[in-house]
Amino acid sequence: MIGFPNAKINIGLNVVSKRDDGYHNLETIFYPVSWSDGLEFVIADETQLTTSGIQLEGDFENNLIIKAYRLLKKDFDLPSLHFHLHKVIPFGAGLGGGSSDAAFTISMVNNYFKLGLSISEMEKYASKIGADCPFFIRNKPTFATGTGNVFHDIEINLSDYKILIAKPDVSVSTPEAYKNIIPQEPEISLTEIVKTPVENWKNTLVNDFEKSVFQQYPQIEELKNILYQNGAVYASMSGSGSAVFGIFRHLPTDLKNKVPKGVLIYP
Repeated sequence: MIGFPNAKINIGLNVVSKRDDGYHNLETIFYPVSWSDGLEFVIADETQLTTSGIQLEGDFENNLIIKAYRLLKKDFDLPSLHFHLHKVIPFGAGLGGGSSDAAFTISMVNNYFKLGLSISEMEKYASKIGADCPFFIRNKPTFATGTGNVFHDIEINLSDYKILIAKPDVSVSTPEAYKNIIPQEPEISLTEIVKTPVENWKNTLVNDFEKSVFQQYPQIEELKNILYQNGAVYASMSGSGSAVFGIFRHLPTDLKNKVPKGVLIYP
């Protein structure tokens, strides 16, 4: 069976408060985009994971695909599977690629072996892997609160626009991004801002991580500015970075020749 786990972007991100457990309460909008990995599995004599594309780091058993499979295998009589991942979505980008791979594993195994799991049941498995992982089960625009794990339906339609993503040749760790964050309640909720025209978002819709991350990685801020200079009606860093995205009426031409060397551009 083969599937294509897609990325997401964060439209706005407010760090609202520090929790007693050391984590932070957030509010953000997860929005699916078409930049995708390729994931395939077949029944095999032993469970294994092979890869192509972007090179994976870390131990086999710590890969989120294998973790997702092991969670299901604890509760269901599943055979050994050979997974192959063609990795396209970059790491350390704030695009949720690893979480998407895990969520698609749960959904694909459920469908192929007819496990009968409901959407909410698959989301419970996904929540054991990461806060944003359950988002990719429904894979539709979602207003997220809590640590990014409490989901609310939201109406947001960008079908009249084009989304372009730029990923510089740096990765940002989440602890780095939180380093100089001062949590505060936003004056206006994201849910109210996104009801206004996209052209108005530039002055009202923020990602709280940008201030801290831009200080450490000015090349990310430079990329955001390049997107605006080339016609974006709105541009922002996604999640804790390092990818930035621009929302355009029409995609710019020849952008790859206007960004620094090593920057990935999608599409």
